Amino acid sequence: MHLHILGICGTFMGGLALIARAGGHRVTGCDAGVYPPMSTQLAEQGIELIEGYGAEQMALRPDLYVVGNVVTRGNPLMEAILDAGAPYVSGPQWLGDHVLAGQHVLAVAGTHGKTTTSAMLAWILEHAGLRPNFLVGGVAQDFQVSARFDAGRKFFVIEADEYDTAFFDKRSKFVHYRPRTAILNNLEYDHADIFPDLAAIETQFHHLVRTIPRSGRIVLPTRSQALDRVLAQGCWSETTRFGEDGDWQAGAPDAEGAFPVRRQGSEIGTVRWSLLGEHNRMNALAAIAAAEHAGVAPATAVQALSAFAGVKRRMELRGTVRGVAVYDDFAHHPTAVETTLAGLRRRVGNARILAVLEPRSNTMKLGTMAERLPKALRDADLVFCFGAHTGKHALGWNPAQVLAPLGGRATAYDDLQAMVAAIAHAARPGDHVLVMSNGGFGGIHGKLLDALAASTAVEHP
Repeated sequence: MHLHILGICGTFMGGLALIARAGGHRVTGCDAGVYPPMSTQLAEQGIELIEGYGAEQMALRPDLYVVGNVVTRGNPLMEAILDAGAPYVSGPQWLGDHVLAGQHVLAVAGTHGKTTTSAMLAWILEHAGLRPNFLVGGVAQDFQVSARFDAGRKFFVIEADEYDTAFFDKRSKFVHYRPRTAILNNLEYDHADIFPDLAAIETQFHHLVRTIPRSGRIVLPTRSQALDRVLAQGCWSETTRFGEDGDWQAGAPDAEGAFPVRRQGSEIGTVRWSLLGEHNRMNALAAIAAAEHAGVAPATAVQALSAFAGVKRRMELRGTVRGVAVYDDFAHHPTAVETTLAGLRRRVGNARILAVLEPRSNTMKLGTMAERLPKALRDADLVFCFGAHTGKHALGWNPAQVLAPLGGRATAYDDLQAMVAAIAHAARPGDHVLVMSNGGFGGIHGKLLDALAASTAVEHP
């Protein structure tokens, strides 16, 4: 079957493309404004990518068009598909109907940490010899791909996004997945472009809970009022909780980041890794609890996480020049920004942190949570915020005004080159530059390393 995927370079649709190809389908796709790692991954897999959404792509005559949620009415190719009465389906529905049916699906939902927790869970199952299928929203370092599929395997780990499915299906993506095991990692207000308030997102999470069988397991944190409200609407499955006063707990980390794992007060083992932050310890607990439902002993899961390499664009060290370390992180919601900075601060102590932020998500562009940014950025010594005033990623608020409570520590730019020059000028040996964006950010990491380097070679990690 020939599938032509619209929006193929998104993290979900790109992973779907890899899965479809592994399932024996011919796959082509189109997108606009692509950037690594997904564009690189597709090229490495030999999947033909067409730039743009021109109606001339109808000449490909695929058996089915698979439509990503980036596509809207007015898109030239989509309009041509509708005019021709050609067959089309959303990505999540195609995946649910043709791939996930018959699999033991382990879904990871939540406002934060979905990609990292999904990668942890897939790695635990891999380490235990279960060879899972998976689709996560980033490239897991342990697998070097974001998706894998073999129809002969039983388990499928999927990042379960609450964002809407497509312009013609406004349900959350995850209602198509029918999980047997579900992690509800956390829940905050997000996606202000499609959800009017937190209650609307809670309703979608309840719809997910309704699809989990009685023999299933729901893994969730303690002390989450939003998730408590979700379960109060109805729950028919076993639940297990992680965090303070929960069934699964993490002890205090040592200086290297290692921490003990306890279940109902009994110590299981110690996760020995270098990942930063309380949020990653909670992600680990959730993954261990979910893996147990798939038959993996918790002690085996702890051993697996001690060898976990992480996910690209999650506190990924991109290079060190003249003693200045440059990191890349996907953080864009204020909570993720705050926890990421707190984790880095714990590791580097009193060393200076230069936070570089691109508020690029729809929620942040609208300014819904802009007032939370000064508090979220408090662990940074200097803050550089990029906010274009025109174009696709223009902000609806003034970064200089919003960040004014940080005083002289924060500056705002609408010229990327000027910001790169300012960061390079401000940086000094021993500094840690943390770049946070959910997009390509104009290739700022390479530009910054080049600007720092001058005549000095980059020392790659």
